[in-house]
Amino acid sequence: MDLKTLAAALLGGVMLVAAGPAPAQSVLKVKPSGDVKVLDPMLGSDSMARNFGYMIYDTLFAVDDKLAIEPQMVETWETSADGKVWTFVLRGGLTFSDGQPVTSDDVIASLKRWSVNDSLGQQLNQRGAAWQAVDAKTFRLTLTSPWGMVLDALGKPGAPVPFIMPARIASATPPNQAVTDQTGSGPFVFKKDEWMAGARLVFTKNPSYAPRAEAPAGFSGGKVAKVDRVEWLIIPDQQTALNALLKGEIDISEELSGDLIPLAKKSKEIALARQDEIGVAQQIRINSLQPPFDNPKLRQALLQAVDGADFLAAVIDDPDLGRPCRSFYVCSSPYFTEAGFPKFDLAKARALVKESGYDGTPVVLLDAAENPNIHAFTTVADELLKSIGFKTDLQAMDWATVVARRASKEPVGKGGWSIFISGPGGLDMMEPVSHLGLRSNCEKAWFGWPCDAEIETMRAAFADLSDKAQRQALAAKIQARAAETVPYVPIGVQYQIRAYRANLTGLLTPPAPVYWNITRR
Repeated sequence: MDLKTLAAALLGGVMLVAAGPAPAQSVLKVKPSGDVKVLDPMLGSDSMARNFGYMIYDTLFAVDDKLAIEPQMVETWETSADGKVWTFVLRGGLTFSDGQPVTSDDVIASLKRWSVNDSLGQQLNQRGAAWQAVDAKTFRLTLTSPWGMVLDALGKPGAPVPFIMPARIASATPPNQAVTDQTGSGPFVFKKDEWMAGARLVFTKNPSYAPRAEAPAGFSGGKVAKVDRVEWLIIPDQQTALNALLKGEIDISEELSGDLIPLAKKSKEIALARQDEIGVAQQIRINSLQPPFDNPKLRQALLQAVDGADFLAAVIDDPDLGRPCRSFYVCSSPYFTEAGFPKFDLAKARALVKESGYDGTPVVLLDAAENPNIHAFTTVADELLKSIGFKTDLQAMDWATVVARRASKEPVGKGGWSIFISGPGGLDMMEPVSHLGLRSNCEKAWFGWPCDAEIETMRAAFADLSDKAQRQALAAKIQARAAETVPYVPIGVQYQIRAYRANLTGLLTPPAPVYWNITRR
């Protein structure tokens, strides 16, 4: 690489290679939607850690472009007549990026570690999940009672994803600590020696990876790395990223903000498309553990005060880019319902604040100022909270700091928090069992730690139902209870717009960005 060219392409503290003679290797340069702070996708629900995981790990099962579960690392499987015993056989040729074969022991160690932090994994464990390696390629799951969502769990696409890593890493690393070795089972290899924290992540084609023979669809099928190298360049400023894209200095800019879309459309060399058709479920996450929102009346006041249309209007002016959802289920969910969801009423919200005995404890809002959407939503939330009687403390930081800070369970006066805005993938909000936001299992719940035994009982019962009508009826009851406990406040669905060089082909549209199957015309 020409060092003079590299130096000349320094944009906003991020090194970008200017257009020039084709390099010896094919390189795809991507501006991701955020930085990756934790290099372990099993540790929690962070979407960037999940996206990182899809680059370097693979899964036993995966969802296709119609959200159907398909085998990925598994070749065959069978279930006993009583539904309590599941036997799986790995397909041949599976190898980790260090050249070692993938074995049943690796799978079992990975799933045991994943299950501690994941809602579906926890429910597997509650049903007495016992894993046994039959031989190097065959493993068995035995349950104390049948469960209809075993394959849904093993093919879960949302964070934390049940990725497969070597047993030597999974077994040696507690579920609440990040792995330090990123040896993976997927189509790319993470080049840790080239990692520049806050600036660049580099992935190279995994020569040991054996893709499936089927065509790629969603997260399933043949994950063929058609470029030698993928670089994620962390560019906080969206205008800077678009300028780099227009100049050909990068190939893809994830999550283009609405105000820049008209500018991108003017260039014939740039194409625009939705990242996926499910979207992200924008929401206000509330800390239910600490004052002031440990008081349910204050959570109800916020739910009453939020009009999703007002929030979305702050970031988009095109209805095709998003819509409000008065539901805890994403708009496209088969279980979408407005049951029990209160109507927007500022006067009632103010009354609830007064009735609650609110003592003036400041609401600390974590503002990921580098992200234009989250920043806009947080600003709207700040003004709204003030208007209904809260004192607020808006604290600006980058998203990586939000990810670190939101894990704190301390009071707001000791570095804690009250609210942050997040946009988990819509797949995480489709149904009650794997629903990231509805989890109300106290210390094991998502950040905010809502605690409600009634919701948890109903979520567990949902997985035992096979009749769709019965499932929909129970989903509505869960929604109505959530409107009382308020684990978080839904804003609506927003569709991420990806801008990319028009000479790229093969881009896929699963609910998280992936970079296999891409070529350049």
